[in-house]
Amino acid sequence: MKFRHAAAAITALLVMNAAAAQTAAPAKPASAPAPAATAEAKPGANAATDPATPGMPKAETPTAPAGAEATAALKPGDATAGQGKAAVCGACHGMDGNSTDPQYPRLAGQNEQYIAAQLAAFKSGKRMNPIMMGFAQPLSEQDMHDLGAYFATKTSLPGVADQALVDQGQTLYRQGDVDRGIPACMACHGPDGRGNPGAHYPQVTSQHAKYVEARLKAWHDNGTQSDDPHTKIMAGIAQKLDEKDIAAVASYLEGLHTNEPAAAAPATP
Repeated sequence: MKFRHAAAAITALLVMNAAAAQTAAPAKPASAPAPAATAEAKPGANAATDPATPGMPKAETPTAPAGAEATAALKPGDATAGQGKAAVCGACHGMDGNSTDPQYPRLAGQNEQYIAAQLAAFKSGKRMNPIMMGFAQPLSEQDMHDLGAYFATKTSLPGVADQALVDQGQTLYRQGDVDRGIPACMACHGPDGRGNPGAHYPQVTSQHAKYVEARLKAWHDNGTQSDDPHTKIMAGIAQKLDEKDIAAVASYLEGLHTNEPAAAAPATP
């Protein structure tokens, strides 16, 4: 009898110990945890985006900034595309860029880079002109280059200089005036007045004298509020010119023409 009671007590004790052990031990995970090398982010990887990291979102394909995309997408100006876009410009500047009204500049032969830069300045408000600002607003950067490419293919019609002003105008254009601190115009615009496309210096040859005179007088009288370095240079120079200087240079530019270079003569034996 005592043996039965002892056996029952031992059995009960074993059952209680087993239950306690089962309660205290943590449940075995359904799957083994990832090794430490797998759980940690790989060197150089972003733990929040690395697709190899369990439970983390997949890495997205990196995208270039919007500005970089726009720059990469910009192509050189297309003269053919620019011809269609230039229809609205023709009312003032002429369909071939040779305006008949001297208050509007001739664009024929003007370099693409300069035209595109000026249209961008009108659009941003850096260059103030109510009419041009309105036309420039809907243009994309590609439109501006296409327009520039179109007008660059056209030939500027020759003008006529006032012979009474030629000598003074030519001296200022080609030599400047050292005593007054006036540099030669051709230092930037070239000996033939065709400008420098890479530096955004415009073509000035055959330009309307009245237009040039108006621009120089505006810089002379008002200076400039623009932060454009080219405009600051021109305002500084114009303020050193008097009325006769301005009239002479403007007239000289209208009569400044560039003949196509003749073919080189064959060498004589």
